[in-house]
Order: sequence, then structure tokens, then C-alpha cells
Amino acid sequence: MKPLVVLLTVFGVLVLGAYLLTGRGHAALAGNGAMAAMLLFTGAGHFAFTQGMMQMLPSFVPARKAVVWLTGVLEMVAAIALLVPALRPTTGWLLIGFFVLILPANIHAARHRLNYQTGTQDGPGPAYLWFRIPLQLLFIDWVWYFAIYLR
Repeated sequence: MKPLVVLLTVFGVLVLGAYLLTGRGHAALAGNGAMAAMLLFTGAGHFAFTQGMMQMLPSFVPARKAVVWLTGVLEMVAAIALLVPALRPTTGWLLIGFFVLILPANIHAARHRLNYQTGTQDGPGPAYLWFRIPLQLLFIDWVWYFAIYLR
């Protein structure tokens, strides 16, 4: 829920700011800027909640701490790349692949009622997927529209 709030709030602020400064909303700038802010926010979470996020990965995944940190760094690098117009399309396609690849970790966490922030098993459980899967689809559509389609 927090990433969605960051995404939509930053988008609104950027559209409004661009409109007040230039008379146009600059959708591509606002959309990519908002996704960049969200990725910086979620990427930082990989370092703040490493132990809990490690539990999102099935036990057969080796070097889970390194995987969590690496994906956090990748999110932050992607955030910066979205702000470079020449890198947007490639970054967009890579992010779409990334969002598809991390969905199983979210499903695993929901099935085991994992609260990734605390590392405890008192999370919302499978009901969370009714929100998370559409949210993941929104992220994919958002990136496709703003980073690939609009550029």
C-alpha cells in the first residue's frame, strides 16, 4: 500500500508542479519521476527490512541476503535510469521483467503470512494477494505506458 501512495502522490505533485511552471502536465516526466521515487522507496526497504525480505524467498534460494540487497540496488539503479530519456525504453522492459519475476516472492510471503517488515508470520496472508497482484499489474502497465509508450 505504501508504494502505491508514494507513486500516486509523487505523480500528482509532479504533474501539478509541471503545470504550474510550464502550463503543461508533462505526463512522461511525472510518470517516470513517480515510478523512480517509488523504486527508491522500495529499494531502500530492502536494506531496512533485510531479514524479513529474506524470508520472502523460498528456502532453496541460495545467498538470500545477497539477493535481497542486489534487488534493492537494482531498483535504485532502475529509478535513476528512468530519469534518463535515452535509457527509459530499455529500463522499462527490464523493470517489467523484474516485476514479473518478483511476484512469486510476494505469493510465497502471502501464503506463509509473512510480515516482511518484522520478519514474523502475522502478515495479512493470502487475502493480501487480492491487492498485491493487481498492484503488480498496475506497476507493469505504468512502466509500459510512461517509460516505453510515451518515453
